[in-house]
Amino acid sequence: MLTTHKISADFYDDSFKLIAIHSDLEDYAMTYAINSQCGLHLKRMAKDLHLDENLSFSVFDWDDEMNDIYWTLVSNKCVVEEVIPSGGLFENNVSVRTNHLIKERKEVDYFLKVDAAEESTFAQKLKSINRISKVITAYSINTETLKSKRNLIF
Repeated sequence: MLTTHKISADFYDDSFKLIAIHSDLEDYAMTYAINSQCGLHLKRMAKDLHLDENLSFSVFDWDDEMNDIYWTLVSNKCVVEEVIPSGGLFENNVSVRTNHLIKERKEVDYFLKVDAAEESTFAQKLKSINRISKVITAYSINTETLKSKRNLIF
């Protein structure tokens, strides 16, 4: 007889804090600015976050072992180019589509996920990110209100 085991959704530890960042900076430039302004050491992960064969989101992380805090910067946007074949006189057209990691927060460019940080450290880093000149705004998000927060658990 075949036994099926299911992992409960309650098994995952999804208690983390989240900072939403609005900025026009590219992912590497945003990481550099946050590292410089906040004193973090975020580095690009070996593999991006893949939700689908075409959807890939850049991820930068740092495990601060001294303070026992795990920082993760993830892009909320993925631009996918699709070639639309043309049956007429013109060449094939290229269509550009933007997908989002957290669909209910399409206006956000990046999320800084913070695991196990004290409230004072979290608030201080949030103020530091808002001081970055190319950051339009940064604010804390209540993770309980996000429908697709499972996309941030990796």
